[in-house]
Amino acid sequence: MMPKLTNSHHRPEDEGAPNAVAPPAPRKPTTAAKVTPTAGISSWYVKASQPVDYEIRSCHRVFDPNRTDLLDAGSSGESRAQRRFVVVDETVDRLYGAELRRYLDHHGVTYEIMVIQSGEVRKEIDVVLRFVERLDAFGIDRRREPVIVVGGGVVMDIAGLAASLYRRGTPFVRVPTTLVGLVDAGVGVKTGVNFNGHKNQLGTYSAAALTLLDRRFLSTLNRRHISNGLAEILKVGLIKDEALFDLLEQHGKLVLDENFQGRSPEGDAAATAILEAAISGMLEELEPNLWEETLERSMDYGHTFSPAVEMLGLPSMLHGEAVCLDMALSTALACRRGLVDEDECARVFAVMSDLELPTWSPLHTPEVLGRALHATVRRRDGQQRLPLPVGIGKALFVNDVSDEELATAIDLQREMALRGSMEAA
Repeated sequence: MMPKLTNSHHRPEDEGAPNAVAPPAPRKPTTAAKVTPTAGISSWYVKASQPVDYEIRSCHRVFDPNRTDLLDAGSSGESRAQRRFVVVDETVDRLYGAELRRYLDHHGVTYEIMVIQSGEVRKEIDVVLRFVERLDAFGIDRRREPVIVVGGGVVMDIAGLAASLYRRGTPFVRVPTTLVGLVDAGVGVKTGVNFNGHKNQLGTYSAAALTLLDRRFLSTLNRRHISNGLAEILKVGLIKDEALFDLLEQHGKLVLDENFQGRSPEGDAAATAILEAAISGMLEELEPNLWEETLERSMDYGHTFSPAVEMLGLPSMLHGEAVCLDMALSTALACRRGLVDEDECARVFAVMSDLELPTWSPLHTPEVLGRALHATVRRRDGQQRLPLPVGIGKALFVNDVSDEELATAIDLQREMALRGSMEAA
């Protein structure tokens, strides 16, 4: 059964407090059909489905005491329960912890706040287990007291995985505070932690009851992390939305300078348009393939080589930076094949540089990238399924990239990067 998403990021911010969001509907039971016994052995075939509905909503000033979005979501809908287990990362706690506590106190909520260290190197199963221990000690009513998660992509992945495991699924509400969280980690259903040297090796598919998008949190994000999130937005533009690429080409520097806060009329219009297009584009790709049963996914652009490179680059390399390096290499591959002409290739590298993203790294060697591609083939059922851009805004998938072609593409990538002097640190 096709999952259906409630895409509400176009909701006006001044409509007031929303109604409660109901938990996922129960599975529809089916009567198991008994198959004719063979050689005295009985067997049964069971087929069932579970609808998936979740909402992503723009919400200005989510901790405003007059708003109840954060407390209405994910509960039974009968009454707003006044107990919450809240997870935040250390940076969010330092910057917004007092405001969050005032909000919860104002609404008479009994709560516990768990602070998790941020950063990809902390994204481990031990943190998930500590989370579950604290959650169990708090003793939530899982049908009326959803977990609240406030932070970047790492804390959302950790808390989402823990919630999906605790009692086989506990509702949770997300408030992303980074640009990557707003446009990528906060809109899908994947959770996960790193394991055995591999990125997101352990994980589940688990939808949050509600994700609240408040771009005000980006005001305290440093410039590098805004740039980091712009990589995931650029991915959508390069692979499926030329108009979004044009927006980044024309206004990318401005929204970077203004931290997506709309400090000028032009910056406000650009920030709104860019975020709307990026989130809509991501959801258009996710909705028909939410569980990734189809392995040819255009949103895998930038994610063929980057998982291995990112793990090697820790702790200094950020996720979006690894993704941009991958996109630069894939663009070079496409240029070598004539799928992208030289002018388009130059435009792509120029926008990456404008967004202050790296376009080449010393980690991009034939040996490292060859191993990365081999690991990706294992994940993609024995084929490369490598998305390459066709011009700007379109893509195709290939399965025949050779070691020799990869080496020549690396050379072209480095040549293009050196023209713009945007080598990775």
